[in-house]
Amino acid sequence: MRNINCEIMKPYLRSTSIQCYLCLLLNSHFLTEAGIHVFIFGCISAGLPKTEANWQHVISDLKRIEDLIQSIHIDATLYTESDVHPNCKVTAMKCFLLELQVISHESGSTRIHETVENLIILANSSLSSNGNVTESGCKECEELEEKNIKDFLQSFVHIVQMFINPS
Repeated sequence: MRNINCEIMKPYLRSTSIQCYLCLLLNSHFLTEAGIHVFIFGCISAGLPKTEANWQHVISDLKRIEDLIQSIHIDATLYTESDVHPNCKVTAMKCFLLELQVISHESGSTRIHETVENLIILANSSLSSNGNVTESGCKECEELEEKNIKDFLQSFVHIVQMFINPS
């Protein structure tokens, strides 16, 4: 049961472990040059970013956090970008990720903390595909309006959808 729970909490590990198991299986049956090539390509593909899937998991984690905070009273306001310009989405996402840690700290909940940590890993791995993008003319985190957690999470989902459907 622990492995299933681990995969639920850490979706960023799912595809990698499956691909590695397939590589080992193929390699054990095909100890030929072709088998070695399959093994090498499988291992390389396990490390390639799967950004679209990661963003879907980020949204799932945000929904999970929203459900978990229903039972906890957190009286915090968070810097929230509610009208993100497409040219500032990376800057805004970095602000959201920083503010997300406030929720983790304020909640005192292990489940929320684990979900936040997982979400940050997923989002950062997806952001890494953008390289060191520098966006000019974007608001700094401290310049954003402070909003309650519910509004913050709704805006967060909106910006994640901008990464899924760039247009």
